[in-house]
Amino acid sequence: MSFMDKVKGAVKTGAEQAATKAQEEYAKIQVRRELSDAYESLGAKVVELADRGEVSHAELTPLVEQARAAQAKLESAGKQQEPSAAAQPEHPAEEPPPTT
Repeated sequence: MSFMDKVKGAVKTGAEQAATKAQEEYAKIQVRRELSDAYESLGAKVVELADRGEVSHAELTPLVEQARAAQAKLESAGKQQEPSAAAQPEHPAEEPPPTT
């Protein structure tokens, strides 16, 4: 076997190993994403149940309050953006709307 054949074989083996490793890492990322989605859904359900008074626990209380505060900030930020958009009409009265 020539030197170049050995190099080609080593490169091919290395590329195959890299591809296998990449596939394994991708699979791990997918599972982590599924777990994150499950936790997010679980958290949302806990907050919903806490809001309805169907679940309460001393360890959940600060987390539920944190989620409520974040939701309030998000809603407040949305309300702050709405008036500026409403103050600007899409088509000023002086100009007719464009025709297509």
